[in-house]
Amino acid sequence: MAKDKSTKKSKDSSKVWSIFSLVAALLGATVARKSLTKAWQTATGKNPPANPADPDVELWEAVLWAAASGTAVQLARMLATRKAANYYARSTGHLPPGLGKDDQDAKDAKASQT
Repeated sequence: MAKDKSTKKSKDSSKVWSIFSLVAALLGATVARKSLTKAWQTATGKNPPANPADPDVELWEAVLWAAASGTAVQLARMLATRKAANYYARSTGHLPPGLGKDDQDAKDAKASQT
């Protein structure tokens, strides 16, 4: 019976972390996109391309927007998720489910091979 409680607690913890990390990543991506759009408008005096694949958008503009927006959004999502994981760990006393220290992941992988 103790094992059932432990399994349920682990599943609940996993669900909480999944929702928490998703919200953090979406919020980070939204903030990044809005900030980058403002920066683009300030630098170029026009709105960023709505669809960089549109042939009417100049190539340099499409490439620059795709690279800048992709990089900014991914960095913001990663930073927000890291911040959320840090908060989760401080609140619960352990890392979120599925996250482990790099050296621990290597030890676990090696142990599963033997």
